Amino acid sequence: MKRVREPVVAGAFYPGTGASLSETLDRLFEGRARPTTAALRSPVGLIVPHAGYLYSGAVAAAGFAELAAQGRPSSVLVLGANHTGMGRPLSLSRAGAWHTPLGDAPIATELAGRILGNGIELAEEAFLREHSIEVELPFLQYLFGSEIPFVPLAVTLQPLDRLVAAGERIAGAVQGDGVAIVASSDFTHYQPQSVAEGIDRRAIEQIVGLDIPGFYGSLVQEHLSICGGGAIVVLLAAAACLGLKCPRLVAYGTSGDVTGDRDAVVGYASILVSGGKS
Repeated sequence: MKRVREPVVAGAFYPGTGASLSETLDRLFEGRARPTTAALRSPVGLIVPHAGYLYSGAVAAAGFAELAAQGRPSSVLVLGANHTGMGRPLSLSRAGAWHTPLGDAPIATELAGRILGNGIELAEEAFLREHSIEVELPFLQYLFGSEIPFVPLAVTLQPLDRLVAAGERIAGAVQGDGVAIVASSDFTHYQPQSVAEGIDRRAIEQIVGLDIPGFYGSLVQEHLSICGGGAIVVLLAAAACLGLKCPRLVAYGTSGDVTGDRDAVVGYASILVSGGKS
């Protein structure tokens, strides 16, 4: 029997029924989602937020729409944060499927097997209560079909050399294949709007400039609250190996833009990491 992970934040972070979730995604994309029928020919990266759709959904949809315009991926590697601390520093799952209200997305077993090793370990427990990967799946299913193959990999913030090594291993595993690599991360948490925007602007400049040591140094030395910082570093390291030299900010916003409360906001950014201007 196929092992199926049931969603843990359906009905909370996003609607809990297929009909309501589809309606919400229709509204978030606002006609921007025009998936090409052409296959994605080479790897591409994307950084997107993972908060509740009410708050970060529009920013995420803008990023996923840009991803869809690049081509249909053969599979998707989703690098998530690890909010619970469960599992290993780099935790991967390689069997079964994940259920969302849109259907069951199977894990791409062959790709997962190629990625395993060099510190990337099997640790199913890392995903039991983790939401950062789950919330990205409905966007992918909406664009590419409910059975889009994917690999979940939860990443903690750890020494830079380990994150870079993980990125290099991922690059080797996806080289020459049309795999999309998605890093799931929110940006600054619970700061006044002006402060959050300033911190995030500097971090985004480092990301777009492919300044891995600078971005990592900011994360550690300034204790930035970018919760998927480790996942972003892994993506940037993979991008450097794959020749994806043109990161581009697609959208930025904060929770305050939605709620009107700008005293303690969370920042959200979508950044496309590709090999050329699109």
